[in-house]
Amino acid sequence: MSAVVCATSAQGTFNPEEIQGEFGITLGAAHYFGDLNTRAALNRPKFAIGGFYRKQFNNYLAAKLSLHYAQLGYSDVYSKNLYQKTRNLSFNTEIFEVALSGDFNFFRYSPGEKGFNFTPYVTLGLGLFSYNPYAYLNGKKVFLRPLGTEGQNIGYKDPNTGKARKPYGSMSACIPIGMGIKYNVNDKFNFSFQIAHRLTFTDYLDDVSSTFIGADKFIAGSNAQILQDRSFEKGTTIGIENRQRGFSKQKDQYIIAEIGISFNITSYKCPSNF
Repeated sequence: MSAVVCATSAQGTFNPEEIQGEFGITLGAAHYFGDLNTRAALNRPKFAIGGFYRKQFNNYLAAKLSLHYAQLGYSDVYSKNLYQKTRNLSFNTEIFEVALSGDFNFFRYSPGEKGFNFTPYVTLGLGLFSYNPYAYLNGKKVFLRPLGTEGQNIGYKDPNTGKARKPYGSMSACIPIGMGIKYNVNDKFNFSFQIAHRLTFTDYLDDVSSTFIGADKFIAGSNAQILQDRSFEKGTTIGIENRQRGFSKQKDQYIIAEIGISFNITSYKCPSNF
């Protein structure tokens, strides 16, 4: 393959290589915040992996398409709150996320150009993710959404609003907002570190949102009856109708911290004669 050769200008030799964007992979940790982790503790991180394509518009602005797989989970046993410890709920879920974000570099970032190979940046975007919370009962995984643990499957009407509770979906939108740093090693490779918080549009990431509806509303001995209120395992039953189970006025959230390596996509461009 022959190399691209450009003419030499009066100012010197022109470098024909131009960075168009980059493909990258990331590895890191994810953490959940919500009705089971009300104090935003960071004590139960779980695995996360991702990939992205970043399109450079100039030395300061870029658009990024990213894909992530992450695991989230938490349990009331980690809480310092006595009521939550007695409530004794827990969940796990897998997250599959796709997001489109805009990145803004604080410093001029020009891979391959000496002195402009490092910058901190901020990122903001919009994403879509799938989730399917589950818990373990007698060592077996039981998915919670089909059970309707807050009366969603029986059209239970909330005593406070008078509205029937509807089943929640398996997908939701999120707003990733965060910051990071990136360093260009050479004209081929870059390293990065990013932390991005996800504001979501669901309060059922953990299958907990509103109030208990009472054990008598479920089939006796069913998984739904057992998993909607596990306080009996602590020796006390607290799940009476209309008692707080979660906090419905605040949506669930999660965060991903990750390190990444990316590979530059280059093109060749000769200068104009004029």
